Amino acid sequence: MIKKSKLFGTKTRVTFSLPADEPAGTVSVVGDFNGWEPGRHELQVRRNGTRTVSVSLDPGDYKFRYLATDGVWLDDEDGSEIHL
Repeated sequence: MIKKSKLFGTKTRVTFSLPADEPAGTVSVVGDFNGWEPGRHELQVRRNGTRTVSVSLDPGDYKFRYLATDGVWLDDEDGSEIHL
């Protein structure tokens, strides 16, 4: 799930979230906003078991996916593109 929150200026905070039942291990959000670099935006486990990470982005269109331990790719239920 993706949540967008407008920040001051032109930036938008995008929060990426995965449900608690997703695979164990490390999960990163990778996309054209971070050069598809694993580990740069790693999701953190919350008290309720979900995993989230927030990224501040400029206006634009971005593609992304989740990359879990052992090279497992995951897709977001909202799709693989963000339009800001």
